[in-house]
Amino acid sequence: MIPRYSRPEMAEIWRPQNKFQRWLDVEIAACEAWHKRGEISSRSLAAIKKRAKFNISRIDAIEKTVKHDVIAFLTSVAEHVGPEAKNIHKGLTSSDILDTALAILMKDSAAFIMDDIRALMAVLKTNAYKYKKTIQMGRSHGIHAEPTTFGLKFALWYDEMKRNLLRMKAAQEIVSYGKLSGPVGTFASLPPFIEKYVCKKLGLKPASISTQIIQRDRHAEYMNTLALIASTIEKIALEIRHLQRTELLEAEEPFTKGQKGSSAMPHKRNPVGCENLCGLSRIVRSYALVAMENISLWHERDISHSSVERIIIPDSSILVDYMLARVTEILKGLHVYPERMRENMNRSYGLYCSQRVLLSLIEKGLSRNNAYRLVQNNAMKSWKQRKNFKDILKKDVLINKYLSPREIDSLFDLSYYVKNVDYLFKRVFSDKNSKIKSQKSKLRRRD
Repeated sequence: MIPRYSRPEMAEIWRPQNKFQRWLDVEIAACEAWHKRGEISSRSLAAIKKRAKFNISRIDAIEKTVKHDVIAFLTSVAEHVGPEAKNIHKGLTSSDILDTALAILMKDSAAFIMDDIRALMAVLKTNAYKYKKTIQMGRSHGIHAEPTTFGLKFALWYDEMKRNLLRMKAAQEIVSYGKLSGPVGTFASLPPFIEKYVCKKLGLKPASISTQIIQRDRHAEYMNTLALIASTIEKIALEIRHLQRTELLEAEEPFTKGQKGSSAMPHKRNPVGCENLCGLSRIVRSYALVAMENISLWHERDISHSSVERIIIPDSSILVDYMLARVTEILKGLHVYPERMRENMNRSYGLYCSQRVLLSLIEKGLSRNNAYRLVQNNAMKSWKQRKNFKDILKKDVLINKYLSPREIDSLFDLSYYVKNVDYLFKRVFSDKNSKIKSQKSKLRRRD
């Protein structure tokens, strides 16, 4: 199933038509390499390149009998090529084709995902600057801590996605390796030149060494990178879900015209988009675990990894593409309520300034333990009586021995908490690593 937020280009990468075309690209490139070695004639190569085609329905029909997808594919191609098909798949084993073609598919998918990340980062940066000085209560353990700004949340997410972009770039590099070294990877049935030629032509690098397959730690790195991206998306979505709770309502995902939140309760505006993303992230993470389990195989190979990869790699690539697109749209249309943020700050009666009071008392000469006990007693009184913390402090005789009413007032100045926001933004948004050139225009047209 292709989710509606996924781009058609990403879906096309993993459709059977494109998969078999990549298989054919590898086979034809191998024939070209053999021709350069003088082992396939120019006439034979020309015939192969002119006639080589496949029919998916025919492949499926043949596979029902032979129970082998590559043999079924080669049989279909041979039916189009004729006698010269004897030169196709010369010296190769199935995994030479499967793994080299899979590398192309993952490389192309990674390019699209990196473009998705860049699009999300652009929205995160816009919102970061838009809400740079929008003061909001910072929470730890779900409890009021100290003030922050809503813009700093977006800056934090931007910084994390920047790391994900670098991870995806590295993962793309690690999977962009082909293998055409024959059964068990010894080059016994073909010279290394064939592998070198094919990989260069198809935009890959030859694996330094392989068994009958490309080693699956490469695929696991790709899958774990997707899992990390999905986890960052969940992190963003979960925060929005918390902020959308009725008791907070500081931010809210878009609720479009005609949308309905509940079959029973017409008033509901549920964070269904963010909930959807949190759920999907679990799938991507679970697939990453399976990818790591694929690393250990019997001897030079078995095919316990094969059936798994046909599900987890396409699904994760398409899902992450979908998730990035969807969270980007949610953040573009996010409803933000600064007034509500201020209201919610007042729910803790100014207790978020307790550390400032603590530090001021220590500077006045109290020990940390005595100062902490004094501030905590007043804080608990403020909380229990539901009275303003500042007023409670001003009435405390012991506090007044060290802090004047004017000094107490100065400790509740909110500008104290946002004085270094510009510094943080400079650190996040001036990093040269945040710019990685888009690869979307570089995708090789192989058809």
